[in-house]
Amino acid sequence: MSTPDLPDLPEITRIASAAEAEDGAAPLDEATWMELRSRPERVRHVVADGGFALLTGSLVSLAVAPDVRRRGVGGRLLGELLEGVSTSSTNGDRSTNGGGSTDGELEAWSHADHPGARVLAERSGFERARELWVMRRPTSEPLPDLEVPEGVTIRGYRDEDAEALLAVNAAAFADHPEQGAMDADNLAERMAEPWFDPAGLLIAESTDGAGAGEVLGFHWTKQHDDTTGEVYVVGVSPAAQGSGLGRVLTLAGLHHLTGLGVGEILLYVESDNAPAVRVYRDKLGFTHASADTHVMYRRSGD
Repeated sequence: MSTPDLPDLPEITRIASAAEAEDGAAPLDEATWMELRSRPERVRHVVADGGFALLTGSLVSLAVAPDVRRRGVGGRLLGELLEGVSTSSTNGDRSTNGGGSTDGELEAWSHADHPGARVLAERSGFERARELWVMRRPTSEPLPDLEVPEGVTIRGYRDEDAEALLAVNAAAFADHPEQGAMDADNLAERMAEPWFDPAGLLIAESTDGAGAGEVLGFHWTKQHDDTTGEVYVVGVSPAAQGSGLGRVLTLAGLHHLTGLGVGEILLYVESDNAPAVRVYRDKLGFTHASADTHVMYRRSGD
C-alpha cells in the first residue's frame, strides 16, 4: 500500500527539528507523526512563515522555528488553522490543506510548558487542563532485584499475543484519553516502527492451574537511541490489579533496558497520579524536573 504524499512534510520536519533543538522537547508526539506520514488527509495543516499549525481530530499542534519567533507567526497560523477552511487552498508560500474538525472542544499540548505557548493559549481562549510529567532515572543507580510472583512468568512478545494484549490494554486504559483507543491497526503500526523489538515488549503470563496461559499484563519498553530508553506503556488486567504486578513488570522492563546499555530511562505519568508518582520516585529512583512538564490546554466548543 502506498503512503499518501504530503508535500509540506519536509518543511514540517525541518521546523519541528529546529524547535526541538531550541526548546529541548519535541513539538509533535508519536501519534501526530503517524498521522502525518500515513494518513495526512486527516490532518488539516497550515505551513507558512517558518511555522506550522496542525489539526488532528480535536488536537491542535503548533511550532515556530526559533529564528522567526516573537513576530506573531504562531498567532496568525493558529487563527488561520481554526477559520474552518474545509477545502484545500494554496496562496503564495502559504499552504492550508487537510482534514480535521473545528467543531466542539479543542485540545493542544505545550511540550516542556513553553512560556510562548502559555501566552498564545491564554489569548486564544485555551485553559490549562492537564499536566504530564517526564520522570527520569540514570541506569548507573542500582535496581532492586527482580522477584516474579509464583504462578507468573514474564517473557517477550509473540505474534499470537496480539489479541490478548489488546484486550488487556483496553481494560487497563478504559478511561485513558489516548492509550485506551489502541486497536489492531494502531498496534501493527507501532510495531512497524524502527524501534520496535519483540523482546522489549514484556508479557506477564499466568502459569497457574486453569488460568495458565492467560495474559495478565505487559510492559512495552522503547529504546530511543544508544543512550535513552523509555517505560513506554505498562498495562495490567483489572483481574490482576492490586497484586503488585505493575511494579514487577515495571522493574522487569527497567532491567531489560539497563541490559541494553542505555544511560538513562524516562517515563511519562500524569502529574496528579500520586500513587504512581510515589512508586516511581520512592521505589524505583525516578525524579522529575520542572522543565520536564508537558501541559495540555483545552478550549470548550462554541
